Amino acid sequence: MKIASYIAGLVGLALLTGLMLHQGLGGVLHVLGEGGWALLWLVPFHALPLLLDAQGWRVLLAPRDPDNRAGLPFLFWVATVREAANRLLPTANIGGEVVGIRLAKWRVPDGAAVTASVIIEVLLTVINQYLFSALGLVLLIAATQATRQTWTIVTGLVLSLPVPILLGALLRYGKVFERMERLAEHMLGDRGKLSALIGGSNLDAEIRALYAHHGRLLAALGWQLAGYILGSFETWLALYLLGHPIGAWTAIAIEAMTQAIRHFVFIVPAGIGVQEAGLVLFGHMVGVGNDVALSLSLAKRAREVLFGTPALLSWQWLEGRRLHQALNGRAQAPGAPSSS
Repeated sequence: MKIASYIAGLVGLALLTGLMLHQGLGGVLHVLGEGGWALLWLVPFHALPLLLDAQGWRVLLAPRDPDNRAGLPFLFWVATVREAANRLLPTANIGGEVVGIRLAKWRVPDGAAVTASVIIEVLLTVINQYLFSALGLVLLIAATQATRQTWTIVTGLVLSLPVPILLGALLRYGKVFERMERLAEHMLGDRGKLSALIGGSNLDAEIRALYAHHGRLLAALGWQLAGYILGSFETWLALYLLGHPIGAWTAIAIEAMTQAIRHFVFIVPAGIGVQEAGLVLFGHMVGVGNDVALSLSLAKRAREVLFGTPALLSWQWLEGRRLHQALNGRAQAPGAPSSS
């Protein structure tokens, strides 16, 4: 997976380079200059949709955290780290979820409950991606009329629709993680250690328990979708600041279809090249010039770095502090060997 991710990253980088050379870097920088320092408003604005997304996660985790130890402020911070790991690190958009599980367990020690909440949240994200893409597609067709490109997108969405349906059914009825545990046991042996590491039966039970909370699933789905829609106004704001304003519905269409492509080609680290190609394609369809579309993408990239880097640094600082405290605790424990 790591090798494939690196190869995909190189292909995406080549695509980005080709787009920049074809358009001309000077024109892109000129458009960015029109926006100037005002584009920094994209950084704090991004906290709003991410906060809605964190609230959706909180809804799923709440039954196993009655004391609210993992409250919304904490989960919001974890969400920033998760997103930064997926966007800025070569993790093929899955490393952030692993990091999120680890961090959430600092407050909710029940690993099966935390992991189940993240798995269901990811499934809801896939469903929301379809809903958001469908909304964007309707708005795109309304803005441009049906073209060959839009019908290609419709075909792709319809053909891939069974994927989230089958995944949801498999998680609900398939005892996926218990079977994975048995397979690992068969291949590696030592059931006791594997059960402690994977906890397949407990994880499957937690997933089924979450499935039984239909109201919570719908609430989490709603919070996520609201975050998607609010996040699309980043595109509206950025283009407004760049001096090329568009309507709110058009901004949602561009964002939805670009996100769809980026999620579909998830193996490309940070969607490099993929995001730019999507913005150029869909921007062109609604009358946004290529230089403006590439400037929009660079503004989004800058926001990702400025928003995500502090999150990653805070995570590493806290990890270092916890490690230091653990080492001090061992050194001071009764019977610990003397350092002298």
